[in-house]
Amino acid sequence: MKKTILFLCSLCCGVAAAQRPLSLQQLKDSALQNNFAIRSARLNIDAAQQQRKETFTKYFPNVSGTGLWFNANKGMAKMDIDPSGMISPELGATLSKLFPPETLASMANPVSMSMMKNGTVGSLTAVQPVFAGGQILNGNKLAKVGEEVSRLQLQLSENEVEKTVEQYYWQLVSLQEKTRTIDAVDTLLRGIHKDVDVAVCAGVAMRNDLLQVQLRQNDIASQRLKLQNGISILRLLLAQYCGLQDDSFDIVLSQADQQGQILSAPNREGEGLSLLPEYQLLGKQVEAANLQKKLAVGQNLPSVAVGAGYTYHNLLDNDRTFGMLFATVSVPISDWWGGSHAVKRRKLEQQKAVEQLEDNAQLLQIRMQKAYNDVVEAQQQLQLAQQSIEQAEENLRLNRNYYQAGTSRMSDLLEAQLLYQQTCDKHTDAFADLQNKLLEYRQATGQ
Repeated sequence: MKKTILFLCSLCCGVAAAQRPLSLQQLKDSALQNNFAIRSARLNIDAAQQQRKETFTKYFPNVSGTGLWFNANKGMAKMDIDPSGMISPELGATLSKLFPPETLASMANPVSMSMMKNGTVGSLTAVQPVFAGGQILNGNKLAKVGEEVSRLQLQLSENEVEKTVEQYYWQLVSLQEKTRTIDAVDTLLRGIHKDVDVAVCAGVAMRNDLLQVQLRQNDIASQRLKLQNGISILRLLLAQYCGLQDDSFDIVLSQADQQGQILSAPNREGEGLSLLPEYQLLGKQVEAANLQKKLAVGQNLPSVAVGAGYTYHNLLDNDRTFGMLFATVSVPISDWWGGSHAVKRRKLEQQKAVEQLEDNAQLLQIRMQKAYNDVVEAQQQLQLAQQSIEQAEENLRLNRNYYQAGTSRMSDLLEAQLLYQQTCDKHTDAFADLQNKLLEYRQATGQ
């Protein structure tokens, strides 16, 4: 475990010069606060809460007020009265004794009457639903489900952000460790170059050996440039993704990141599925489909409401006010034909949601098992990489001794050096891959 210990210690000590070291957890916390996807998911929760509160107001009476003022060019109510047609002969004989002839003559002329040429009307009405086919109750339940769905979607967004940060983080760790490997190889090549140069000057080695070493040193310099560029880009990506103000930071491994984890295989009976936000979302989808079916049924049931109102008007040139109580019953008779098909459609959608839950539950169980297998494989790959480093170190030592003794060629020594570098890089990649697989396992099992 010599290489692993040196690798972890170099990261913990912060070998690279940077302004401020950040751990993986600090980067995750920053991303969970500043990442756009997280902010958007939180806004969706706020919107769902407002939707639930809006739906809750349907339990209360619907209060409305109306006002009207008008001025017409003529009265809206008009009638003509003919008094002569209303006076009987007996009444006429009596009136002739009481009134002079001129008065009786004027009473015989028709009279025209006009009303409501202008006026003001105002009313205030409150209507309380008594029965609406369960639409209000189920609508509130559906709004609550929508809020719970938005919270689960936030959890999924957090998982995705956490996964992306870890991927960037371990890629950066991998590139930095490869840079340190390059430094070690460069130091090794400088020592070989010095020895070969002395041997060439002494005439005991060919100049071709020195050229081979110089070519390998040029290749190492080229690799270093690529690694430095990759590190720069990854820091920019991490800074943008985590909402950091600049990319002048270094990364360090915490004690928890260095320790291995003992995992248990997932239960094949589906235990732990209820912890997964993906499974909970599928359950909410079934619940929402059931409520939508009930809403479709309620839309085809009668609705009953009671109310009270208060009205003022001056249509007859006098102020008048009155109050009233009323009840309404609404029966959607013509909607039953289309409504029956809507209910059947909702039933089919509910059945589809149930079947989708069962199918995806099996896929989630398979994902659990695959994540566990991937972790076990990554652990074994890391162990093999560690063994390869020890073997490559010994191979490099022997080839250097053989070359110095004159029993081996420079190409053999450089090949051993290249093999050592490759095994170090494989060990670095295996360690980073194991960390990513551990995160995938934790998310796949709801930990």
